[in-house]
Amino acid sequence: MSHLPPLSLYIHVPWCVRKCPYCDFNSHQADRFEENGQLPEQAYLDQLLADLDVDLAYVAGRPIQTAFIGGGTPSLMSADFYYQLFDALREKLDWVDGAEITMEANPGTFEQEKFAHFRKAGVNRLSIGIQSFQPNLLKTLGRIHNREEAIQAVDKSRLAGFDNINLDLMHGLPDQSLEMALEDLQLAIDLNPEHLSWYQLTIEPNTEFYRRPPTLPEDNTLWNIQDAGLELLEKNGYHQYEISANAKQNRQAQHNLNYWRFGDYIGIGAGAHGKITLANGEIFRTRKTRHPNHYLNNLPEALSIKEAINVEDLPLEFMMNRLRLFEAFSLKDYEIYAYRTVPTQLFEACQRAVSLELLDKERFDEGIICTTEKGKLFLNELLELFINE
Repeated sequence: MSHLPPLSLYIHVPWCVRKCPYCDFNSHQADRFEENGQLPEQAYLDQLLADLDVDLAYVAGRPIQTAFIGGGTPSLMSADFYYQLFDALREKLDWVDGAEITMEANPGTFEQEKFAHFRKAGVNRLSIGIQSFQPNLLKTLGRIHNREEAIQAVDKSRLAGFDNINLDLMHGLPDQSLEMALEDLQLAIDLNPEHLSWYQLTIEPNTEFYRRPPTLPEDNTLWNIQDAGLELLEKNGYHQYEISANAKQNRQAQHNLNYWRFGDYIGIGAGAHGKITLANGEIFRTRKTRHPNHYLNNLPEALSIKEAINVEDLPLEFMMNRLRLFEAFSLKDYEIYAYRTVPTQLFEACQRAVSLELLDKERFDEGIICTTEKGKLFLNELLELFINE
């Protein structure tokens, strides 16, 4: 193998104003960590860069294709934090020309005032967490913005120079009807973002909704929302390229594409995960300690938790990622992203999937993996074929 997989960078900021009842991400209420009304920005910045230095030992010289700053609410941090961060990142890393750099942001007025600074620092794509435009649903979801602020956030981001915007929107919300879901979706479409992440609410363990489950729409309503919503998105030029992502032509999230194609990524920050391939063929995942105080204490184990991926498990790991995307792909992609030749196990599993009409036979004969409509409906059954026994 001559070329390692593409490399991305993920940066996690673990603080938010308030923990939403549906959220199972590594986020912590900011005021519990503040001193004199300020988050420990300098300490966190120093630790992020120390964290990066640890992982750089594994990826020296490889350019960064994309970056994503997630959370929590990254836009809570000051403009100065990001000026310093990106100055350091430009010194420590090589970047491809035009690298996509995304930041998650909330629509609140406080964050909007900083959009121009984020753009000047180096962020060129904004992902705005709207979730819903309806006051009652925003309250149920624990969101602290309102409908007007959501709309203003898109306007402010355009004025700040962003020409690549994603809106996060949820459906299948408590007591949400088909009409309510489509109204939300149409409002998002009318704001004309380049990308829409439209996904169904799921109740995850360790959340307030898990402890106190809300009343969700019935299965028939959920199915109708999904079916009608995807039709509305397609009609308006937002093509579905991933299970919960729709984009205008050539506006897919490049960071997400690298992730789902099984590319490599450095993950820094409290609770961040990474995947790294070495030239000797070793592939391992990294994870950083979750609690911000533990992360800030500069404990060595917070920065060097490594878990090797067994070679036998690679076909399943690869396919679990690739089949989330709707694009057809060559089996030879396995050689690029898993950094080894296609194993007999993977080829034979694909043959079984073809016989079960889960993969397209004609495309497979050409060396292309393409999920059939049946395969999309029975994705779990398709993935089970790639489990190493």
